[in-house]
This record gives sequence, structure tokens and C-alpha cells, in this order.
Amino acid sequence: MIIITEDDNMREKDFNYIVLQNILHNIDIGIHVIDKNRKTVLYNKAMAKLEGLSIDQVLNKDLLELFPSLNEETSTLIKVLTTREPILEKTQIYINFKGQNITSLNSTIPLFYKGEIIGAMEIAKDITYIKKLSDKLMDLQRELKGGKEKYNSNGSIKRYTFEDIIGKNKKIVEAIEIAKRTSTSPSSVLIYGETGTGKELFAQSIHYDGNRRNKPFIAQNCAAIPETLLEGILFGTEKGGFTGAVEREGIFEQAHGGTLLLDEINSMSLNLQTKLLRVLQEGYIRRIGGTKDIPIDVKIIATTNEDPLESVKKGTIRKDLYYRLNVVYIHIPPLRERTDDIISLTNHFINKYNMVLNRNITDIDGEVLNLFFNYSWPGNVRELENTIEAAMNYASMNRTVLRKEDFKSTNIFDNSRINDFQKPLDVALPEYLEGIEKEIIRKSLDANDYNISQTAKALGIKRQTLQYKIKKYYE
Repeated sequence: MIIITEDDNMREKDFNYIVLQNILHNIDIGIHVIDKNRKTVLYNKAMAKLEGLSIDQVLNKDLLELFPSLNEETSTLIKVLTTREPILEKTQIYINFKGQNITSLNSTIPLFYKGEIIGAMEIAKDITYIKKLSDKLMDLQRELKGGKEKYNSNGSIKRYTFEDIIGKNKKIVEAIEIAKRTSTSPSSVLIYGETGTGKELFAQSIHYDGNRRNKPFIAQNCAAIPETLLEGILFGTEKGGFTGAVEREGIFEQAHGGTLLLDEINSMSLNLQTKLLRVLQEGYIRRIGGTKDIPIDVKIIATTNEDPLESVKKGTIRKDLYYRLNVVYIHIPPLRERTDDIISLTNHFINKYNMVLNRNITDIDGEVLNLFFNYSWPGNVRELENTIEAAMNYASMNRTVLRKEDFKSTNIFDNSRINDFQKPLDVALPEYLEGIEKEIIRKSLDANDYNISQTAKALGIKRQTLQYKIKKYYE
């Protein structure tokens, strides 16, 4: 029996307080808390850095005294005190106290105790860098649209066609045939395939094989950018539409007459999916802050790396949007279901990297091919390509045949991994699979000198996914 004294309780409270304070002041998300009298009671380092102030300047000060440009209507903290309703994921663009242009993604939440409101908390994520990148992307796309013919004629940008899709497997041939038939149709297309199967390759082929080939092809990843920024990228903005907004056309306008690829549509917020559905049904867009309806003629190709019906069941894709997009459905099979294409794909990538790396590889050892056929290829065709490229960098310059020892930077020939699958389970399946994944990541990190980008590329996953898994398994 353990007896906890009052001193022990006090020490535990002190410890918890110290831990909480360290968390609040060391995370990269800004936190600002006011009480019901509008005085600041908590202001962390991230928020101080974001707004260009010191913590001492803000603590115990009235909000409007410190920020005279705000009032009861414009301050989200004061607004939630009054309405008692949260304001979630609102983009704010402003000049901080150091004169810097800041873009933040804010959520403001009322705080209650025993049913009474006692204050409000604002959580802010600095997305200034993401905003700058998205603006540059939109400007670049507009420039490319303006000088498209001249730019394409010199061959400086690779355009994929159906000739670039390698494979004779029945499933891949069927997918290609469906894609070819839809290339001259204005109907929406939904492409489902695991990461690395070649979804954008199919999307570009549909565009450049069809009657829109001389019009813009614009691709946008829906998972890479926060909702409020993505909305501006899609539909454009009008000056004065929100603080800091400028007049800029969105990619729907830029893709007019051509094709818009919406990659990872299942990552788009449901709110934005509703607005997208309206555009698809009505055929026009309205810029953020604008009053003018702008007609658009755009062929939509949407992709997902998750079974779309499962996404509908889970609620990550709206059912009505699914039916609107799924006019033509293309399923790209994973590499493990088309192993008969491994030899032709391998030869294709060897020829490709012979030119890139100035090599003269003419063949691949039979032992390697046998292992290729028995590997599950979770990263699909992209992983196979990365594997071939890596081996051709490792092979000595006088080598003409790729051998097993040339694949040192990959994990696909690790005997311990192959044997693991032959052992009986002595733990629960999820724990068993996590153990395998953890070991794969550890060895890949070691092989790539703990370079996150190179390791993610070798594993055929996104950099953010790898960072998440590293935190999950090793921190």
C-alpha cells in the first residue's frame, strides 16, 4: 500500500505545472489566453515570436490596450467571449509589431468552468512560408499559362503520354484503355491507386492525348496546403476580400479550357468539398471576396490513394461529390498485382538511368529478379524506379550487370525481413507489423545517413509521413 502525503500531492502538482509550462513555451504553435475581463493570462514564446512582442509586454494587459487596431468586432478573442462559440481555422494576414507580413491559421475557443465562461484561448500556427510558396506557385502557373506555347516548344518540361506507361498486365492494360476513351470527353475522372502507382502519369496522359492538349494542365495537391489557403488557390481572391488579400486568379481560371488535377481529394476538407461540388454543378466560380460569377470550362481529374468507397464510408469524401467525380472510374493496380510487368519496368528504368548517369548497364542478375518477384513493393513502381536508380549509383563504373551487392542502400533484400514473414505470430498483428515497419525505417535511415528526404524517397513515402513515423517509434 502506498500512502501519498499532502507534501507528495504538492510536489506532484508542482511537477505537472513545470511540465505544462515547458510544453506551452517550447511548442511551435502560438497560444494566447485572456480572462473574461480581456486581460492576458497566458502568452507563450511562439505567439510572442509570431506577433513580434515580448511576453512581459502582453501579460496582465487589456487586449485592446495592447492592440489598439482591434475592436470588439475585429478581435476573435473578444468575439468568442461574447458569442461563446468557437472560431476554427481562420486565416489571418497582418503586419506584426516588427513590421513583418505574417499569415497565421488561427482557432479561437471559449473557455468554460462550471457552465460559466471564464476566458478565451487563441491557437495560432505560422503559415507565412506556406502562403508565400502558394502565391509563388499561382504566379508561376499564370506565367506558364501566358507563355505556354513558347515554353513547351523547347522541351524543358516533361509531358507524359500513354506511351510512357509501361506494362502489358491485363489490369494495367484495362486501366489504360479506360483512360484513353475518356481523353476526348469533358466528363470528370476519379483515379484510385496506391502511392507510387502512377496516378499523375495517367492524368497527364488523359490530358495530352485528348482535345484539350493545347490548353493548360494544372495539378494541385489537396493535402499539402491548409483549407483557407487552398480555397484561395482554387478560386482566386479579390482585393479587400480579407485582410491582406490581393487580386489574383485561382487555378480554376488558369486551367480554363484545359484540365485540373486535384490530387489526394480525400484530404480536402468537407467544407471545401461542398464549394467544389457547387462549382462542378454550376460551371462557374466566384473569387474569395468577389461578387462576380466567372464561367469556367475545366475537365476535372481527381485522385485518391484510398479506396473512394471506404473514404465515403469514413466521411472523408462527401457522397454527392463522389458521385459527381466518379463519372469515369480508373483503378491503377499496385505493382504486387502486376508482377509480370517487373522485367519490362526494370529494363525501362535501367535504360533511363543509363542516359542520366552515363552508365552502360545491360542486364540484371537472376537472383535479383527472383527477389524482385517475391517482394511486396509497398511503394509500387516509384519504389522500383528508386531502387534501380540507387543500385546504378552504387555499382562500379566497369559493371554491366546489376548484382545483389549493388542494392546496399535499399532494404528489399534484407534476409531478416524476408524470414520474419515466415515466423509464427507471438504478438498481436498490429504490434507485429509495427515492429517490421520500425525496423525497415531504422535500416533505411542508417543507409541514407539519417537524411529525411533521401530516406523518404527510398521508402516511397512522403517526407511528412516519415517524420510522423519517426516521432511515433523513436521519440
